[in-house]
Amino acid sequence: MPWRRVRLRNAEVLARCDASGELISKEGRVEVRYKPNDGRAYFASAANLKPPGGAPKIEPDSFCGAGEAVKKPSKAKKKASSATPAPEKPEGDEILAYADGACSGNPGPAGVGAVAMWGDQMRELSEYIGEATNNIAELTGILRAVELAHELGRPLRLYTDSTYSIGVLTQGWKVKANKELVAKVRQALDAHPDTKLFHVRGHQGVRLNEHADELAVRAVQSRESTGWVGT
Repeated sequence: MPWRRVRLRNAEVLARCDASGELISKEGRVEVRYKPNDGRAYFASAANLKPPGGAPKIEPDSFCGAGEAVKKPSKAKKKASSATPAPEKPEGDEILAYADGACSGNPGPAGVGAVAMWGDQMRELSEYIGEATNNIAELTGILRAVELAHELGRPLRLYTDSTYSIGVLTQGWKVKANKELVAKVRQALDAHPDTKLFHVRGHQGVRLNEHADELAVRAVQSRESTGWVGT
């Protein structure tokens, strides 16, 4: 079954459809993917999916890899999550940053998005990196945040929804691909040891993480880069 792009709240997602672009709904819910090949399949209410306008662009079934259905967290887990929300303000002289990557196809046109806050400053980055994989985009986003913190000489607290990046950078995962880029990010972290990396669940309403994702998607769609700009 093919896919088409639709809006789900403030995010663009890929939704299951038929050859004409009509969404395929089972018991009122449609299979959606936030990214083509991140291995996670979500199911959204058909009423919450809005077409972006114009003729639908249909992607083949192979555009998205196999995905495992994401189970809804229990009420107890939701309550615990809401009690400890992801931070939105930096502490002391640190930089608080969120970084993300996006890719249309995997590999395909890829972009990086990042948000950085310190003191009363806030900057954001939207960077097109050409043909790449989603993992390369995620790692590049982390690299850009570390480079900024090193340039400014401030401690860095960085959040990413990339389990892969956390694994290869902090948990000793064996690096089978992207060896040069992983080595480059590790070198940047060694040069700026006052960096703390944290994992945040993607597409769970974490405002700054969602914004970083939007910046990455914007870069893919526009094929343009802004560099770090103040907001």
